[in-house]
Amino acid sequence: MTQRRSTYVPAATTLSALLLIAVGLFGCWLVGTRPLDVGTDTQTYAGFFQGLSSGGGETRLEPGFVYLTWGLWKLGFGVIGYQTALFAFMLGTIFIATRRYQDYLVGDDPVQRRGFLTFLGAAIMLLYVSPMFVNATINAVRQGLAALLVFASLLSFQRKQWLAFVVLGAVAASLHLSSLLYLVFAPVLLFGTRMQRLIAVIAFASYVSGLSTMIVRAFIPALYELMMTYTATDRSRVGVRVDFAVFSIFWYMLPFVLAPLVRAEYREKIKQSAAVYLVMTLPFFAVGWGYFSNRYLLPAWLSVSLILAAMLVHSRVALLRNPLLLRFGLIQSCAAFYYYVTNEILI
Repeated sequence: MTQRRSTYVPAATTLSALLLIAVGLFGCWLVGTRPLDVGTDTQTYAGFFQGLSSGGGETRLEPGFVYLTWGLWKLGFGVIGYQTALFAFMLGTIFIATRRYQDYLVGDDPVQRRGFLTFLGAAIMLLYVSPMFVNATINAVRQGLAALLVFASLLSFQRKQWLAFVVLGAVAASLHLSSLLYLVFAPVLLFGTRMQRLIAVIAFASYVSGLSTMIVRAFIPALYELMMTYTATDRSRVGVRVDFAVFSIFWYMLPFVLAPLVRAEYREKIKQSAAVYLVMTLPFFAVGWGYFSNRYLLPAWLSVSLILAAMLVHSRVALLRNPLLLRFGLIQSCAAFYYYVTNEILI
């Protein structure tokens, strides 16, 4: 007698999916309907979109972003619809990166893969309470769209999935050219953990001591001049940012420090994924002494939310991975996101 495969979907899964949809729609409404004076680059993007109606013109924006904008304009979107669609696309990059990360952690285990919606909810919860995510949604929009695709691309490199690395990297670079800065450091992922830690120490020490500044100034003066003059403004400090450096290296160390709190079967994978985060900080340690140096750290800082989400859902502490608690936290994160966006709280 042939058994029929059950298509029953647990009520908890349906509830998780509906909650995620509601949270996503809330984010789309909040970011999409924001006034044009909320976000330093909002007017620039709105102006570019509106300019398409008069024939557009020359632009230095990356082709992927240009085609995305043009496609939305051809579909008849207005500015609010355009801003909403960009945020929806960003949610899509979160989905892709989280799915790739889950595959990295659990492999083909069908039982563990069922927990994807919980993992995705934890990731969105932590992103919504992150001022860096607000920066990615209302200021550095192009880089924000590319950021988690860079994370997914580097995860693919670490797993030696070369085609995925190239495709995801190419899409990220088509949205923001700075994505290539992180991808060129991908070979660091081929080293062992000890060597990667040594690289982290050297990079950190070179930056905070000013050595990286002196090396670039002495051997690549054109790059030094570019970093010190490009987008020069009173709104950004120039020079070594020790606070950013310490903050960034802290998140690299955290998965190792808290490893005993992670279930044994996922502990090593999460620690290995910290190397991807390290690679994403190396451009900052190399040239992050120019204006808007926090922009070099945006992809790395966004990826922290995914790593922390993995540590939560695979925690040895049952309370921390409780789906009900995580759903409640996801709902609460919407209030934080609303406050951050309306008050332009960002890093």
